[in-house]
Amino acid sequence: TIPPMGIKKISMISALMILSGVVDARPISYPGGSTIMGRHDALQNSLYYHYSPTYKLAIGLETVNDYTFDETYTLARMTYLLHRKNTAQSQRNLYLAGGVSPEDPQTHFYSIHGDWESRRWFSGFSLRRTVLKDTRFNEHYVQLGVAPYLGDYGDLHTWIMAKIKRDPFNGDWQAYPVLKLYQGDLLIEMGYSQKTHWDLHFMVRF
Repeated sequence: TIPPMGIKKISMISALMILSGVVDARPISYPGGSTIMGRHDALQNSLYYHYSPTYKLAIGLETVNDYTFDETYTLARMTYLLHRKNTAQSQRNLYLAGGVSPEDPQTHFYSIHGDWESRRWFSGFSLRRTVLKDTRFNEHYVQLGVAPYLGDYGDLHTWIMAKIKRDPFNGDWQAYPVLKLYQGDLLIEMGYSQKTHWDLHFMVRF
């Protein structure tokens, strides 16, 4: 027989593991699952599909429309879960990702990104290096957030966040508010500032 405290702890860990697939835009789905992600910001639009053969690995294709260089290209991408730690109150993750254009291997990227979250608090970061033919640039950001209420599984969940992002060309840092909404397998994230304009992201799993 499991003691009452043991049942409570197991339930909390199970809830965190269930929610972990949708609390943030997880770059890896459950084994056998597929994900479509879309992104729009001041630099580019992109649409990304991936399949997860295991909970640690995602492979897929991304189409990118880059405004800065007036380029459209496709990337074959892979994301690998380097580290995950679950506790009764929180979870942390660390990912390594990379992609290369099948048409032009000189166009590629690699990145490392991670997050820590509880049901109330969130923090995350990303460091990315992109090579587009003869041009190289870095994209960095840090994101912090709080949930104004704690919903149950299946409810509409809301995060109020601040994103601090580095301009890859002039090195300036820009901070702006972000609203994240998710329910079930659908996530929408919206941020805006006068300098970066809209920073939009959506994700759907199936």
